[in-house]
Amino acid sequence: MGYETWVQEHAEAHKKIIDKLLQQGLNKQQIIDYFDFENMKEKEVDFCPLYAKNKKCHDMESLNCYLCSCPNFRFNDEGFKKTEDKTQFSYCAIESKDGKQGIYGEAIHQDCSGCSVPHHRAYVEKHFDLDWAKIMKVCQI
Repeated sequence: MGYETWVQEHAEAHKKIIDKLLQQGLNKQQIIDYFDFENMKEKEVDFCPLYAKNKKCHDMESLNCYLCSCPNFRFNDEGFKKTEDKTQFSYCAIESKDGKQGIYGEAIHQDCSGCSVPHHRAYVEKHFDLDWAKIMKVCQI
């Protein structure tokens, strides 16, 4: 599955949760609270495969899953550029000091494992929109 397909499928899953929370009358702050890792792994088990393993994608105490994919992550299934015999498929638009480029065979990908930018509550509050897909549109080329 390509990244764009994953984003579309995840946007649908995200929307289902948001619709449910809006029907319950939750406000912005309550919705953000709901997306706390500890809550999500109990109430939305199928939202992330890591929930079943009780494993976080980033090693941080208070992980918020609202932006489970970073709006600063850029990906192109065709690749952005060739560097010698390798193709760069992804990068960080803000060049986070906690991210890095990894080489995997002939592919170069952004390794975001050391970066927790989109998982902090303050970041989620700043970029909050009920339409997750709208936030992620910045990932499109």
